[in-house]
Amino acid sequence: MPDPDLALATKIAFVHQRLLEAYGEPARRHCSDPVGSLIQTILSQNTSDINTARAYASLRAQFPDWRAVMNAPTDAVADAIRMGGLANQKAPRIQGVLRTIHETRGDFDLDWLAEMPVEEARRWLISLPGVGNKTASIVLLFCFNMPAFPVDTHVHRVTRRLGLAPAKATPDQVMRIIETHAPPSWFYPLHLNFIRHGRRICKAHKPRCDQCVLADLCDAFRTSPSPLAESSTLYREP
Repeated sequence: MPDPDLALATKIAFVHQRLLEAYGEPARRHCSDPVGSLIQTILSQNTSDINTARAYASLRAQFPDWRAVMNAPTDAVADAIRMGGLANQKAPRIQGVLRTIHETRGDFDLDWLAEMPVEEARRWLISLPGVGNKTASIVLLFCFNMPAFPVDTHVHRVTRRLGLAPAKATPDQVMRIIETHAPPSWFYPLHLNFIRHGRRICKAHKPRCDQCVLADLCDAFRTSPSPLAESSTLYREP
């Protein structure tokens, strides 16, 4: 009887190799400020990369340091990040995160997380207001090279279409599937290449299946009678 775990691990390996051939090995990004990365990821929720960058730049320009952000009137923080969307929700979350970090360590440093097991570090991060597994995993993977696999909307969509996760799998379930069936050394390039593929080819409403290097591995393409013509109804963001 075939081993389903082995079959899934093998399929992930094929997908990973194809994506490397299509997009290359992503260059490592330097993370000099894990707290800044955490705040920027909170700002990125439900908005575009451009608006995230603008909101983060505005926040840093209007306040000299994280202590000033923490102690500022919440309305002032919200005004600084207004262009990022949901400012009235994100501002108190950001201040709550900064207060918790400061109360825990007496400063605004997260480097100590690198000394913890990944699950313990992730649990601590998701205890912060407005921080879920995706945000926590981004900080752990990008800032500390820890074996955590972030699942954003592109990763969530592409993995389910391919059949690497069930069609109704949640982002957290996709995270566990990849972390269980792929080597940690793949997490960084696989995460970024899934995002590249989702943005360029496996789009939410009009996937370019005729240009897809993964078409022969894709469950959604194989089971759809006409994936290009019906893509707007077959594939919808959760």
